[in-house]
Amino acid sequence: MIRIGNASGFYGDRSAAWREMLEGGPLDVLTGDYLAELTMLILGRDRLKDPSLGYARTFLRQMEECLGLAAERGVRIVTNAGGLNPAGLATALRSLAARLGLSTSIGYVEGDALDRPGALAANAYLGAFGIASCLTAGADVVVTGRVTDASLVVGPAIAHYGWTRDDLDALAGATVAGHVLECGAQATGGNFSFFTELPDGGRRPGFPIAEVHADGSAVITKHPGTGGAVTVETVTAQLVYEIAASAYPGPDVVTHLDTVRLAQEAPDRVRVTGTRGTPPPPTLKVGVAGIDGHRNAMTFVLTGLDLDAKAALVRTQLEDAVGKEGLTFTVTETAGGALLNAAIHDPDPKRAGRAFSSAAVELALASYPGCTLTTPPTDATPHTIFTTEELPQPPLGRPAERHPHRNPPPARTEPLIRELVDEHAARHAHQLPDQPQGWRGRVGTRSGDKGVDANVGVWVRRAEDYAALAGWLTGERFVELLPEAAGHPVERYELPNLGALNFVVRGLLARRDWLDPQGKALGERLRARIEEGP
Repeated sequence: MIRIGNASGFYGDRSAAWREMLEGGPLDVLTGDYLAELTMLILGRDRLKDPSLGYARTFLRQMEECLGLAAERGVRIVTNAGGLNPAGLATALRSLAARLGLSTSIGYVEGDALDRPGALAANAYLGAFGIASCLTAGADVVVTGRVTDASLVVGPAIAHYGWTRDDLDALAGATVAGHVLECGAQATGGNFSFFTELPDGGRRPGFPIAEVHADGSAVITKHPGTGGAVTVETVTAQLVYEIAASAYPGPDVVTHLDTVRLAQEAPDRVRVTGTRGTPPPPTLKVGVAGIDGHRNAMTFVLTGLDLDAKAALVRTQLEDAVGKEGLTFTVTETAGGALLNAAIHDPDPKRAGRAFSSAAVELALASYPGCTLTTPPTDATPHTIFTTEELPQPPLGRPAERHPHRNPPPARTEPLIRELVDEHAARHAHQLPDQPQGWRGRVGTRSGDKGVDANVGVWVRRAEDYAALAGWLTGERFVELLPEAAGHPVERYELPNLGALNFVVRGLLARRDWLDPQGKALGERLRARIEEGP
């Protein structure tokens, strides 16, 4: 087998994780995922200020103390921290290695960047064969730009076993392992619905490891003595995170998540088997990061009597000061009254900046009785937006500086068929089954973002509950429980092997007034309403 660990799930994850993973036990490869969709926007803004940037600078600082340790332990490193400038990060790493007196070989994969006028960045999601080429050529560290998150694990497995593009089941199995690892501690109890049941109460979950075998099956585990837990449920929670249909498309293989089987092999060891793969689609996913105006917000504290009238006064005063265009007001009740959030969205950074926030502060002695603000005057921030598109799959990517051959294209592709089980429609309204009794503590959830879409995964803790959940939680019922999804197309997919359902809410996260811009809290809101009723 090849033993692959993860030390980062996003740009800003636990800084000490790289050292913890290198020191915690044996590994062959250590990966780090830095490129959430939001990160591409951050890196795009960095590159506007300084064209030599565009990569995750925290990774370079982490390697300051870990590059030598990885060499000493014989652990190879694979990361997408190259972001929008993998060549720049590779150059910086070579300089670091020379300063540390190391003979580390650095390879990088690029070729994902596309030209989209007016966009901060546009990048195709590449696959794993460029990473494998770098490793086969002898790289100790492989830096990539935009690849699929799972490719960080699939690439080392390809290099280790010599898989070809025809080894579809093995590629799919490794993709599942990569999907479990890609978000770091989410596979070991982080953000877990039943965190209070974890051995350490979820205080400091360790980072995950996948022991990937020659057939693509894997065991998910973690270093001994680290926090959290690896159970069928923690792995299930990650598997239903940020997916859509059970046919999970990638540039190298379509992974059929409804074929995955999980089994608790031993404490903190979950075996993943049965995954089937089919040829990839003829298109690549492209992520486009851009700026959609500027935003700012100020928060007023409302207490005492006449709260509605106080909020109305602030609204009128701010509209008089800066105009109505782009202003929104949200009132949130608190134990002692309410908070009024006044927000603005405008193409002009000056109007959305100090013109707005200073106008709010100027009301401190000229508005409602007891007027208090929790925020000082601030400048506006760019309101970023991330969209996706598709383009025909070409042989993109340059595997390594010293080996400039291009990635081999897929041997064959097939059109992607999305097996939609249930789409929210009014025809279901008259035939909703009654809610099963006693759901408390029996259903877990996890949610996230897929561009402007949100996904909500729901799983049952006991296999015998799945039929009841699947029969009751239709697309119509989902919208009843989560009214914020109303007005958006809602798709529902079944994953019976995992005891899970997955819902995709199209376009939900494009809302400018949305307080949960990455959809992270949707699952917990749904879980509470399943237990308590709408």
